[in-house]
Amino acid sequence: MEHLQSTIYAFGYNLLKQYGFSTQAAHYSNTILLLVVFFMVMYGLDFLLRKIVMLIVIKTIRRSKTRIDDFLIHNNVLKYLTHLLPLILAKQALPLIFTGFPNITQITSKIVDVLLIIAVTFLIKSLFYTFKDILHSRKRFTDKPLESYFQVIAIILYLIAGILIFSEVTGKNPTGLLTALGAVSAIIILVFKDTILGFVASVQVSSNDMVRVGDWIEMPKYGADGNVLTINLSTVKVQNFDKTVTTIPTYALISDSFKNYRTMQKSGGRRIKRALNIKIGTIRFLTQDEIEDLKRIKLLKSYIIERQLEINNYNQTHVDDPTMLVNGRRITNIGLFREYIKRYLLNNSNIHKQFHLMVRHLQPNEHGLPLEIYAFTNTVDWIKYEGIMADIFDHILAVVPYFHLELHELPSATDIYHLIATQNKKV
Repeated sequence: MEHLQSTIYAFGYNLLKQYGFSTQAAHYSNTILLLVVFFMVMYGLDFLLRKIVMLIVIKTIRRSKTRIDDFLIHNNVLKYLTHLLPLILAKQALPLIFTGFPNITQITSKIVDVLLIIAVTFLIKSLFYTFKDILHSRKRFTDKPLESYFQVIAIILYLIAGILIFSEVTGKNPTGLLTALGAVSAIIILVFKDTILGFVASVQVSSNDMVRVGDWIEMPKYGADGNVLTINLSTVKVQNFDKTVTTIPTYALISDSFKNYRTMQKSGGRRIKRALNIKIGTIRFLTQDEIEDLKRIKLLKSYIIERQLEINNYNQTHVDDPTMLVNGRRITNIGLFREYIKRYLLNNSNIHKQFHLMVRHLQPNEHGLPLEIYAFTNTVDWIKYEGIMADIFDHILAVVPYFHLELHELPSATDIYHLIATQNKKV
């Protein structure tokens, strides 16, 4: 090896001297040339390992049925592994190649050591990320924010690598750097504030099971309404239902309010909570003829008969003057309408019978009397849910006139036009 190095050096030195280089310039130029040749040889070896050995290994691995080797390839474990062999060979060959050049040997050795530290760091990181992918392939961990934890591990690896590189380049003990870092810890905390907050939030989100990958969450403050794609150290990505993606700071999940629909999806039922505004002026007692006519409605027939019997018995014993409608008890159109909706929902096969079901009055306002339907469908599928709710309200809106009721709505331009036309005709 010494003879080969001397021969190459002598050849380059004499060649440079022939082209008019001074003795010192030829010496330095030849040394640089020798370094370039050395690193080119190392790069060539690295290239051969990656292109030949890796191709053979990858073909062998892809034939296997296990997914672990696929994760190794995906995270470039083999690629970083092949970088180590040329660097280790270079580390061993440096003293032999640059015999008689102690300064060059020292500088080149430091460069190789730094490259070794970087290669080992990336190799360890890729192994950790392979482990993360293996965990993600298990059903138990599919919805856990593993990305956040492994990002913290990557940051720690980078910090350790940075300290080792600093120690290697300066030749100082790493403890000195750690002492200096302790002195500027306040600045570090300030610089990495979002990272620290994100890590704390990730731990709390995971430990309290607040959000999982795949959950449908709604966070109006950030315009998020969709499924969680990823949860990492700094951000949570949500794909909205309009196919846009909203990015939310991870720590916002514990500092702000949001809605998670996971329990609704697991329950098997989704809530319908919608009101009809009944015009208050149309609410009244029903006449006997109107009651008889409404008995023709199958869902109400038994209820009306039972209700009339109950009311008649009460009025006979408690009412002195039954001719005054206000005295005693009477059947109202809004009461029958409310009972009809309730029975209609109970007989609807798409309504969940184990959850709350009611038709209730809300506080009357300038828009009339809100009559709210509160029930649950027996499916959580969004498209089916909207279809079921639309079918229910299509029917309810259509039967309102049968109960001699009207819905409140603001007058349209057509209404005003007909009103003016009617007034003009009268004049």
